Amino acid sequence: MNARIGAARGGGTSPSASGLAGAGKPRVHPLANQNETGRPLQFVRVISWSLFAIILGFSLLLSIFISKYAERTLLEKQEEFGLLLAENVSHQVFTRFVMPTVMRYGGISLRHPEQASTLDEVVRSTVHSFHVTSLRIYDAKGVITYSLNKAEVGQVGNALYMVTRTWESADFSSEIVAKVSKMASLFRYQLKPGSLKLRAFYPLRAERSLTDVSENPIMGILEFEQDITSDFMAMLNFERLVITFSLVTSMVLFFLVLVILRRAERISNRQFEEKQRLMAELRQQEKLAGMGRMVAGVAHEIRNPLGIICSSSELVLKKAEKENSSHTRILRALNEEAKRLTRTVAEFLDYARPKQPVMHDVDVARLLDQVAVFMEPECEKLGVTIEREFSGDLSAKGDKDLLYRAFYNLVANALQAMEGGGKVFIRAATEEGRLHVVVEDTGPGFPPEHLDEVRDPFFTTKDAGTGLGLALVSTIFESHGVEMHLSNADEGGARVDIIFPQR
Repeated sequence: MNARIGAARGGGTSPSASGLAGAGKPRVHPLANQNETGRPLQFVRVISWSLFAIILGFSLLLSIFISKYAERTLLEKQEEFGLLLAENVSHQVFTRFVMPTVMRYGGISLRHPEQASTLDEVVRSTVHSFHVTSLRIYDAKGVITYSLNKAEVGQVGNALYMVTRTWESADFSSEIVAKVSKMASLFRYQLKPGSLKLRAFYPLRAERSLTDVSENPIMGILEFEQDITSDFMAMLNFERLVITFSLVTSMVLFFLVLVILRRAERISNRQFEEKQRLMAELRQQEKLAGMGRMVAGVAHEIRNPLGIICSSSELVLKKAEKENSSHTRILRALNEEAKRLTRTVAEFLDYARPKQPVMHDVDVARLLDQVAVFMEPECEKLGVTIEREFSGDLSAKGDKDLLYRAFYNLVANALQAMEGGGKVFIRAATEEGRLHVVVEDTGPGFPPEHLDEVRDPFFTTKDAGTGLGLALVSTIFESHGVEMHLSNADEGGARVDIIFPQR
């Protein structure tokens, strides 16, 4: 048989049948791992990053909207609270200072130490615990008539415009005074007290319900600054939480989408590769079918005259041997060549017109024993030993004659590969409900550059041979639904893994 090219096996040389799965993995189609190691398709990357940008942008916009809404709500609440505080100060000043002072002294003069002390006591008791950092009362000309900082009394304040405006509009107004930007505050763990203040202006009025005046005349303009840093920090922490949650949610959604897209990509690539493989096999089958028809026609025409030549040469050889003719050696060589050509023609016909298997229960262990026993004379001549190890139920469905021929060819190929002796290991075991047979040798193994071509018909690296040995074996196993994987062992030599389908 042809063969070195026909006998591949790969894996370890351990004789343990239980180690068949670990001794060497069946060889996978070269396209099988391309999807796992190849870069993802460009459109998948574009879709992934586009979705990430959309999700992240939407989340950030949503978080900014929520943060701005929370900030605006906080400031509105602070302004309302500031208005209530201003009204309370105005009421307390009028009821506890203005009226008693007018009734006692007939008028108000803050230059009088006792009056100034009374006003200061009223103001401080009113704003106590409200985080008021400064408070001033202006007259119509913008002069400070009262301040928590006594050094400012009598001076023209720096808020003349707001004082005049408030005196004319008679309305409450406020603004936020910040010593740090909003963006910078997001990256600070803590803000110093006074970093953010509410500055408000309010007209101090005489209360009509407590006097005999027909209107509420403005007595002065109240200005105060309230530290709202702690409330702002609470709002800022809420913004950080919203932004962080948005970012985390975006990342989680992105990775989920990425996983789904990558999985879809792998499935798509796998289907595409399977399609390419099937198309390649179809083209190969069409090519081989045409070649097979041609070979079958030629071989059929050669077989009949070759049979006559073979039988005639055998008769002439027997006659020459009886007569001790000097042409005996030439006739013997002629007869052997005729027989070799007969076997070659038979191989061509077997490949061109493969026999359909007749499926019966087959004891694979017995078939392997028969092959080993039959090959013993050849093994002794070549200095090769065959080691067998079987375990478990080794029965399978198949055609006994075809399977015997396939195993015989594999062992024969292994023997031809080992010039100068060696070992052939035949192991069989049942793994996960599937019969697994391994044939290994200690020969040189397959040339790695030809490992994908060794099963192609008419491909051979030997000087003599048709290149149909492994092709016939592969055809037999394929007709049985059996997988055959070829590889080289780590320690040297070749290996073939034969895996039967589950029964």
